[in-house]
Amino acid sequence: MDKIERYRQLIKQVLSEHQQIASNTDTVNSQLILDNENDHYQLAYVGWQGDKRVFGPVMHFDIQNEKIWIQYNGTEESVAERLVELGVPHSDIVIGFHSPFKRQFTSYAVE
Repeated sequence: MDKIERYRQLIKQVLSEHQQIASNTDTVNSQLILDNENDHYQLAYVGWQGDKRVFGPVMHFDIQNEKIWIQYNGTEESVAERLVELGVPHSDIVIGFHSPFKRQFTSYAVE
């Protein structure tokens, strides 16, 4: 399996793990959004709570330039560390929700 395909599978694994523990109700569901063609991957909540619309991301990943970009993490878990546990090197993970300036102070890639 090539590197990009392996990263796709690992991202799907992380998102699926979180979907399994997500709090689904009769009116709000967690949805996996997987765009293999453009390498965008998201777990989102969609539905209604009474008369209030519920819609928003829980996690969002992209693959860009052979690196995994964590664009959003709305959980308490360090998904970057989870990816490292699964074998992704620090140099192939970008914390995209941090500014480029702030990224230089992490153990992960800047770009």
